Amino acid sequence: MNKNFRVIALVPAHDEERKISAVVQRCDPQLVDTVLVIDDGSGDSTAGVARAAGAEVIALPERRGVGAALRAGLAHARAQGYDVAVILAGNNKDDPGEIPRLLAPIAEAGCDFVIGSRYLRGGSCGGAMPRYRKLATRVHPWLMSLFAGKRLTESTNGFRAFRLSILDDPRINLDQRWLDAYGLEVYLLWKMLKLGYRHVEVPCTKVYPPKELGYTKMTPVIGWWSILRPIFLLGFGIRS
Repeated sequence: MNKNFRVIALVPAHDEERKISAVVQRCDPQLVDTVLVIDDGSGDSTAGVARAAGAEVIALPERRGVGAALRAGLAHARAQGYDVAVILAGNNKDDPGEIPRLLAPIAEAGCDFVIGSRYLRGGSCGGAMPRYRKLATRVHPWLMSLFAGKRLTESTNGFRAFRLSILDDPRINLDQRWLDAYGLEVYLLWKMLKLGYRHVEVPCTKVYPPKELGYTKMTPVIGWWSILRPIFLLGFGIRS
């Protein structure tokens, strides 16, 4: 793959001192020019551990949500002139070794937005994935497909890459407080689909660690509602 663009990996993290070092160190410097960890008001040593592992760090003074953390990271990436952003989970559920799968369609096929799918052939979901999340990650893309008019196998996975130039489109407004939690990623995917940007899914691996190691920061009800509501708010024209 001939990479002729600058890539920044954005890693939102909250209280991930046990996992963040592995995320940073597993990113190939031949593919990722900078790893930026956005510490979302952690109460532990996430920021220090990330810096020691070689990442740049933005430390938010209080917990604001993954959407707000990503917004801060994207603003930094654009200000510094990066071309492509790769998003990785701070809890080491994504495989940085699969970043080439995200970048290849951008470099070779002119895609604007690439999202990893555990449900495509060649993808997988290992570890202790909670039962309710297995159901939710199937229902959500079905609803998204229904409202957006394009068949999807994945719509909640944060493992993705996209051209930062798409954020110059005035029809895309990430600076909305209702996107501070998990809705920002769904919002951006929705905009890619409805505005006609070149979007593709690629197979990926998602690994859930044992529950005692903290597999998620998402609450089953509030967290999942923040992921679901963009579909309805955007689909019925209540938000834009």
